[in-house]
Amino acid sequence: MGPEDSQLGMERRSGVALWRQVADRIRHGIGGGTLGDGHKLPPEIWLSEHFGVNRHTVRAAIAALVQEGVLRAEQGRGTFIESRKRLAYPISARTRFSTGMQHQTRDRRGILLGHQQEEASARVAEALALEPGAAVLRLETVSEADGRRVGRATGWFDAVRFPGFEKAYAETGSITLSFARFGVNDYLRRSTLVSARHADTDDLENLKLSPGAIVLVAIAINDDLEGRPIQFAETRFAADLVELTVET
Repeated sequence: MGPEDSQLGMERRSGVALWRQVADRIRHGIGGGTLGDGHKLPPEIWLSEHFGVNRHTVRAAIAALVQEGVLRAEQGRGTFIESRKRLAYPISARTRFSTGMQHQTRDRRGILLGHQQEEASARVAEALALEPGAAVLRLETVSEADGRRVGRATGWFDAVRFPGFEKAYAETGSITLSFARFGVNDYLRRSTLVSARHADTDDLENLKLSPGAIVLVAIAINDDLEGRPIQFAETRFAADLVELTVET
C-alpha cells in the first residue's frame, strides 16, 4: 500500500473491489463538498492520481455512480454531479409511503414482486404475536417514486386474519388501501429499527443498483388501533435516493 492509499483509506486486500472503494470515496467527497465544484467532477486523470489507481478503475467507479444516479456522464463534456436531493422518508406514528412522499414526488406506486404463504419463523411469530409455525403471508414488493425504484420490502401478515391480502395489494399498490379492505382503516407504527449495509443480490436487481451500493434497512412492526400487530416488515431503501427522518 502506497502513502496515498493509506491517506485515502484505500485497502488493496480488503475483499472490496478498488473501483467500489473509489466510488464510495467519490460519493462521500461529493456529499462533503470536498470533491468537485458542486457541478462537475474532476477529470479522470486527476481522480486516478488522487486515489492512486489506474484510469480503468476510475471509469468503473464512475460508471457505477452513473447507474446509481449520483453522476451523469456526457460524451465530450465530462462527468457531472446530479443535484437531485434525496427523498425524505418520514418515520412517525403513522408511517405511510404514499403520504410521506406526496409533496416530494408526482407519482408513487407499489409493485408486487411475489407472495407466498408459509409457516411463521420464531422471529416473525414473535413480531406478529402468533405461535411459531402459524400461517403467515409473505409479500415481496418494490416502491417507485417518479419512475425510480426507491425501496424494496419483505412484509409478513397473519394469513388467517388477512386472507387474499396479496390480491388487494396487487390491485391497489398500497399497504394502507389493502388493510382498509379488511376493515383496518388506521394503524400505528410500534417500532422501527434502522441500520445500513451493502445491497444483496436481490436488492441490486430490484432496485437497479451496482455491486457494493449501500441500502438503509428499516425493520418495523405496525399495530391496529387495538394494539394487535398486523404487519412485520423489512424495507431496504437505496441510500443515494432516500434518507430516513424520524418525526416526533
